[in-house]
Amino acid sequence: MADAAKLRVVEQARGDETTAPTGFEARPVGRESNRIRIIDATLLCLALHGTSKTTVDDIASRADLSRATVYRVFPGGRDEVLRAVVDTEIARLFSSLGVRLGEATDLGDALVGGIVDASRRLRGHPALSYVVEHEPETVLGHLAFDESDHLLAVASGFTAPFLARWMRPAEAERVAEWAVRIVLSYAISPSASTDLCDVDHTKRLVSMFVLPGIRALHDSEATGAIDITPFVRVDPDLDELTAGQNGEARWRRSRTPEPSVTEDRARQDARRGEAHDD
Repeated sequence: MADAAKLRVVEQARGDETTAPTGFEARPVGRESNRIRIIDATLLCLALHGTSKTTVDDIASRADLSRATVYRVFPGGRDEVLRAVVDTEIARLFSSLGVRLGEATDLGDALVGGIVDASRRLRGHPALSYVVEHEPETVLGHLAFDESDHLLAVASGFTAPFLARWMRPAEAERVAEWAVRIVLSYAISPSASTDLCDVDHTKRLVSMFVLPGIRALHDSEATGAIDITPFVRVDPDLDELTAGQNGEARWRRSRTPEPSVTEDRARQDARRGEAHDD
């Protein structure tokens, strides 16, 4: 229900737009609900003053509404408005990310496209950029302890179904969490050598570190542990996993498998029996 509500907020936020000086979209008066006007006005205030200096009066003035109207829409005042802003921006991020992941043609494309899209939106977000630079404790507070677990669960839960086209659901959940951790880590502490907003940089990171980890995860969670017949790649020359007929990562057993330990012992016992008979 919460996700559906967030998506409705995203749909309400769309419409005819003019460019606001801070990089956000100014919505025409009378075309949007007061809730959306208040949320967008708050984003403008945060991009200029941050959370500590943004008041209900500032928000009301920017939204061209009375202070009483703000409290009618958000009885909890400023704190409730700020929570609504976070929820709305997460929904907008998911809306964009869902489009990109849905267009992906393979697992590598999904990972690179998703990481780049999310990183660009986070870095290019005026309000978030101001808060990260001037009030880092506000952001870090949401990335510690239970808050961090909740954020990872929500983001991973959204991403995993898109990745499940190329792997088992349990694997998709793990990989989605890896991807979310990577984006958050580089967003909070940027690297001079790796820019996740750059497609080539992200492709290198995914191919060198993420995909090998996925292969190792696949091997460790493979079913049929008693049967030790080795697995080989269908496309050994490609540095990526490819989708199989059942939507899982595409692997197959070797046509000429190595003899298993059990088979070796059976042959040895047979030879011992023949020697004893002689």
